[in-house]
Formats: sequence, C-alpha cells, structure tokens
Amino acid sequence: MRLLLSLLLIVAFGSWAWAAKLTQVTSGWENPTKLSFYIYVPDKLAAKPPVIIVPHPCGGSAQDTFGRVASGLSGQADKLGFVLIFPQTPNICWDCSSAKSMKHNGGGDTQGMVNMVKYALDKYKGDASKVFVTGSSSGGMATNALVATYPDVFAAGASFSGAPAFACWNGAGLNTGAADPNCQNNKKPSAQQWGDVVRSAYPGFNGTRPSMQIWHGTADSVVSYGYLADQLAEWSNVLGVAFSRNVTNDPLSGYTKIVYGDGSRVVGYSAQGVGHMVPFREKEVLQFFGLL
Repeated sequence: MRLLLSLLLIVAFGSWAWAAKLTQVTSGWENPTKLSFYIYVPDKLAAKPPVIIVPHPCGGSAQDTFGRVASGLSGQADKLGFVLIFPQTPNICWDCSSAKSMKHNGGGDTQGMVNMVKYALDKYKGDASKVFVTGSSSGGMATNALVATYPDVFAAGASFSGAPAFACWNGAGLNTGAADPNCQNNKKPSAQQWGDVVRSAYPGFNGTRPSMQIWHGTADSVVSYGYLADQLAEWSNVLGVAFSRNVTNDPLSGYTKIVYGDGSRVVGYSAQGVGHMVPFREKEVLQFFGLL
C-alpha cells in the first residue's frame, strides 16, 4: 500500500512539475510600443495549433488576466492543444484610438500584439487560419480594434464589456474612458458609418473578414451598455448580415442571445443585471471560434 501511494505521489508531483505555465517572451518579435509578451504553450500541442490572444482590461496585467480565465481557457488549451498569448501594455489601457493603432501596420499597440501572434505561428507551426482574440473592457475594445485593423490575421473575435472599433475613441489618446462626446450624447454614427470606419482601417482589403461575438451587461456602469448595440450595428454592416432573432435565457437565465443571420458571423449576448465585466464564457467563445 505504501509503495502504491509513493508511486501515485511521484506521478502526481511529476505531472505538476512538468505542467505548462505562463512564460514571458523577451525577444524574437518586433515591439513598436514596448509591450510585454506572455505565452501559454500546452505540453501537448495540436499538429497545427490555433492561437488565441487575450488582451487585459484597464489597469490589469497579463498575469491577472491569465488567472481570471486560466481555469477555462488554459484547461481547454491543454485538451485541444492551442496556444494562448497574454499581452501587457505599460500604460493603464490599450491604445484603441491613435492613428498608429487604427491603421494596418501603423506601428501601434495593435501591430505589437499581431507581432506576438506571428511569433507564435512561426515558432509553434501554428494554423494561420485559426487565429482569434478575446478580451474584456479595454481588452474588449482592443479585440474590436485588432479584428478591424488586421482582418487578414484574425478569423474571429469575442468582445466582453467593450466598445465598437475606433469611432467612439478617436482622439481619446490612451484614456479609453474618454470617449467621443458625440457617442456619449447619443449622436451615434449610423451602421454604415460604423462600417466605413472599420473598412478605413485597412483600405483595399478584399478578403473574408472575421466573425464577431459581443457580450455586455445591462448594469454596466463603467462602459456603456449602449455599446452592445453599437458593436452589433458596426459588425453586422461590415459582415453584411441582418438581425434574425432573439433567444432568451441563453446561455444562462437572464441572458438574451441576439442572433444575426444564422449566428455564425455576428452574435450578441445581453446579460440582464450584470455589471462590469461580464464573466468570461469559454464554452460559448470556443464554440463560436469553431474550436469546440
């Protein structure tokens, strides 16, 4: 019995000792805005692993964000063999508004994060057709910005408690709490105008654009709940899909799933009574990404 127990302990501690962990990458990629780059690589990679990048909220960090979503995303990464990237900005929030970040290959935060993705694809022989982004709050805004600016890199994004790409943040600098006063005063762009802003981020792009999943709580007092409708207007215009139906109590009681077309390209989730930030839902996100 003692021998069996000893063997079990050796196996358990041996597995723990060799388990994958979040590690920092300090070289081998171009870094125009002095970001930090952390990566989670499961012990057993898929033959051509997908890559998911997860930008943090304002005031957050790569480690905090990894801890918040680790039990869900890293567990699925271990099962499915995909790579996770957790970027970190030296500023409080992500730059989702400057000319550098708002243009394809403009030299801003968006390009720095894409360079992390390219590093991972190259080093781990990843699947360039399966690159995704998801984040909350400022990370949700960065999700919108990345998908808009690099439609040639990302297959889909999932924004939690974020805001639409660019138009509400022009001139806000690095303070994503300082939105365009026109948006604050409800003089919002039309769906066509939202779409034009996205299309202007990469003029001439004529490939397939990424799909978008959008989550927001009705009781959010930090980032306006109205940005859920704005994001849906923006991406439904960009992707050319119309609203089709609402599904109540999906995926939880009090949540409403807002479906455009068949739900494969644009879908929203309104979380009744939920504040800032909507709890992360890895199952629905990974299903939308086509990984589950």
